[in-house]
Amino acid sequence: MNLSAPKQVVFLLSLVLAIVGLLAGLAIIPGLPVPALYIVTAGYAVLALGCLIKGA
Repeated sequence: MNLSAPKQVVFLLSLVLAIVGLLAGLAIIPGLPVPALYIVTAGYAVLALGCLIKGA
């Protein structure tokens, strides 16, 4: 299995998800219907898929 660097848009999307999850966890963004841990996990999953899928 070869890993590749994710494209910039995938990296930025995962970064935004991680920051939103962090802010939700700190109660700076209250009232989100999804728990903060799920948002952060989705951000890291997007980043992992961006590294695993060639051209993503």
